[in-house]
Amino acid sequence: MGRIFRPYPTLSLAPAAAAGGNLSLSDRRRAASPRNILLRRLNKVGRTLMGGLGNNLFGAVNSSVETVTRPSHCDAICQQIRTFIQMRTNLKVVDNSGAKRVMCIQSLRGKKGARLGDTIIGSVKEAQPRGKVKKGDVVYGVVVRAAMKRGRNDGSEIQFDDNAIVLVNNKGELIGTRVFGPVPHELRKKKHLKILALAEHIV
Repeated sequence: MGRIFRPYPTLSLAPAAAAGGNLSLSDRRRAASPRNILLRRLNKVGRTLMGGLGNNLFGAVNSSVETVTRPSHCDAICQQIRTFIQMRTNLKVVDNSGAKRVMCIQSLRGKKGARLGDTIIGSVKEAQPRGKVKKGDVVYGVVVRAAMKRGRNDGSEIQFDDNAIVLVNNKGELIGTRVFGPVPHELRKKKHLKILALAEHIV
């Protein structure tokens, strides 16, 4: 007749022993066996490791949430470019004069900065190889698109995704012969009719 083996109780003996309970001789021998002692130690180590792992996972989740909710550097840049066009503002050139990017040196409008239709003085930072304007030239430009919102008389607002200018000479005449992209009809109040005539689209 076969012998039936029962698994030795490991967790139930410790509370009874700690509380000073009455154990039989066979239970005491099983509790003091090397196998049960090893199992209890492994169980204790496992609970410690699982608790530390849970704390690490909870901390990782909190850190990831803080990283998402913290404002990023891109948001700060977007908030910065949607203000008045001031010194060191980079603007896109949207004509065929040869320049691609201009950095504002001075705004001729006032201390706050330039808005749609205002004239600025800038330095050419990027230019095409064979254009009318070279890299490093100091030029004048009319702001035809601005990332800052501008209200209209009908209650609506106009806003563009970038800051763009059209280059002119010191007399206000256009250097290029084409204007790319949309321009607002507010340029009519600033007497920039030539820009409106050459523009692809007026908004």
